[in-house]
Amino acid sequence: MDTGRLYNAESGSPGQVSAAIQEDCARLKEIRARGELGAALAQIVLMYSPRDVRQMMENFGNMIRDISPEYSAELEAAVTGHLLGTYQNIRLMDQQGAFARMKEPVSNAERVYWDMAAEQCRAGAGDLRLRFLKFLLAGFCMIVWHEPGHPVGMRFPGGDRVELIDGVYYCPVREKANDVDAALCPYCPALQTPAVGYLKPPVNASEHRKQEFIDNCYRYHNFNG
Repeated sequence: MDTGRLYNAESGSPGQVSAAIQEDCARLKEIRARGELGAALAQIVLMYSPRDVRQMMENFGNMIRDISPEYSAELEAAVTGHLLGTYQNIRLMDQQGAFARMKEPVSNAERVYWDMAAEQCRAGAGDLRLRFLKFLLAGFCMIVWHEPGHPVGMRFPGGDRVELIDGVYYCPVREKANDVDAALCPYCPALQTPAVGYLKPPVNASEHRKQEFIDNCYRYHNFNG
């Protein structure tokens, strides 16, 4: 199947595109090393054009146009910058041969991500090509690059943001979206942002001290008094 033709232009039927996606997701699920997965993702992602990424940005902007102008502008800037930045990062790493040096294994829990992506990209309403691109970029961030699916600094309703503190990623909705079929949260390397009143992780701490902080956050509901 000429997946390049299907992914880089709207030239195939939804059924053809969906079949190609199912095939690619099954192949991606079988990959067990981060670098090999990164190279395979680059091969697919770079079938898409920068115009496709810009179309994703435009679609997202249209989706959030009914929320407050101030928040929608901030959210659009964060998400669209993240999408384009991830696309360009994949292109650069592929050109530099960076994936060959990444030998860490992909866990079984991470590999299941591609089952979810395949299920969400079966034939149906909407542009399956761009939907799959979203999952490809998010999968690269979370599984290959070990970064959250949402960019650091992104603000959620209520004011909390995705944060990076002492090398640990925190997300305010990490444990609050497990009932959403297409949620990235179960596969995201970020930890749930501690509740208000919890101590922040210690600055310049040892790995042991950081782990102690994380353990305390999850062992006690109100350990900070």
